Amino acid sequence: MRTIVFDLDGTLVDTAPDLISTLNVVLAGEGLPPVAYDDARRMIGGGTRRMIERALIAGGQNVPSAELDRMFRVFIDHYSAHIADRSRPFPHLESVLKRLAGEGYRLAVCTNKLEWLSRRLLDTLKLSRYFAAICGQDTFGIQKPDPQMLRLTIRRAGGEVQRAIMIGDSMTDVRTARAASVPVIAVDFGYSEVTPAALNADYLISSYTELPHAIAAVRTEAGAAAAAPTAPRAGGNPP
Repeated sequence: MRTIVFDLDGTLVDTAPDLISTLNVVLAGEGLPPVAYDDARRMIGGGTRRMIERALIAGGQNVPSAELDRMFRVFIDHYSAHIADRSRPFPHLESVLKRLAGEGYRLAVCTNKLEWLSRRLLDTLKLSRYFAAICGQDTFGIQKPDPQMLRLTIRRAGGEVQRAIMIGDSMTDVRTARAASVPVIAVDFGYSEVTPAALNADYLISSYTELPHAIAAVRTEAGAAAAAPTAPRAGGNPP
């Protein structure tokens, strides 16, 4: 049984509306101007604390760590109560999850979001039942791009690293997968700071309807690479 590991924000669910709304609530509480939606969207992916920090830096603010921690707590309090006001799964996601599960794939989530927030979001959207493991930055005390987070997520799901594929939307996801020697498929509708093509993933999709074909293609390429270990790996050198 193969394991398919998904990032969450920008990969499974379009969480930007609620994340950005909460970010601007926090900034307003500090007497700071809001961040434009498109700018804030590119700040998502490194975890909430990092998103707040990046918004402050973009606004020319440099706050002490203790102040950043306080703003982080304010963010979490507000966001947890509004976690799925406007956040929605990307189109065709659930039908594809159902198909993959029916074909015997083991599914998991590996995100830099806090685990309890990730579970609350997926529970609210009625998606948790598809995943054998949902792991966040607090699950193991490490974050992506540390490859150990991906490895531990796969193991918690009951899978094997050698038989896994990562699905993500950012350079962080690609770097994590590469470091763990796991093939990676990127979506082009997420929150990447660079153009999707520049992610240099093994495969790039524009819709979840394309995912089953992409998985089959990546499995074929991985099998060919295993049979000819001296051949260059599809997707080029790690970024």
